[in-house]
Amino acid sequence: MNQEKKLNKPVASFILLTNIFFWPLFILVGAIKLLGFPAWVFDIMLCISAWSSTFAFGVLFKRIYPGQSFIQFVKDKFKNKLKFSVLLTVSMIQVIIFLLILFFVSNNSEVDPIFTKSSWGMLIYFFFKNLLSGPLGEELGWRGFAQIELQKKHSPLKAAIILGFWWGMWHLPIWFTTGYTGIELIKYMLFFMISILSTTIIIAAFYNLNQNLIISIVIHQSFNFFIGIINENLVDLIMYNAFLYLAAAVLLIVINPKKVLYGKEDTNINNGKHYMS
Repeated sequence: MNQEKKLNKPVASFILLTNIFFWPLFILVGAIKLLGFPAWVFDIMLCISAWSSTFAFGVLFKRIYPGQSFIQFVKDKFKNKLKFSVLLTVSMIQVIIFLLILFFVSNNSEVDPIFTKSSWGMLIYFFFKNLLSGPLGEELGWRGFAQIELQKKHSPLKAAIILGFWWGMWHLPIWFTTGYTGIELIKYMLFFMISILSTTIIIAAFYNLNQNLIISIVIHQSFNFFIGIINENLVDLIMYNAFLYLAAAVLLIVINPKKVLYGKEDTNINNGKHYMS
């Protein structure tokens, strides 16, 4: 009986329901902004909208994994011991990218100051707001479930490319709130998708190496946080990120550490265990 209840296309169902939840929430966020509600109300609703993928996964969970516990599933995503080498490597990659972008901004821009936050209080607030309205709300569904589910049929690299495309398209409503039009909007969308696809590949590689969701949360948080504190034209900033994260992703694809992205020892992960294809 449990087998009959399972969804035939769980990832497609997850992506569809995530968008069904996200669009009304995002419209509500926009309405709150237009109606002049206090900033804290806007921030709370923005955080809630970012959790649409977790809401969708929670609703579908019993149809995807009949007989399993949602709470235990979440716990399993964090049960493996964090590898210091993996955490250090991803941190160094993103810090180097951040420093390179600062170098480009300081040399090519007349914007002053370089940073958007003028005090430690604002910086800490932005850090935790960003954490709640991005990585914590998105990574369980997109990486903890969808990436792993796709790896049952595809190599981690191919799964990341597929997932990266749909994760990027999920952000589509946000593209049209930037105020850009014409060629600037096209450039923004292009660089955004390159950034998203590259970051998804990086997350897939290091998440598979450690099998702990904290890794993907750290990568996602660092990407959003660093880009948010640099005071630069957004299109230029996204362009810098796109090329630098693409370079990092290509390097990982070439190195393919422990054949974690593709090859005869493609790594499929299911509930924290390796399965060789």
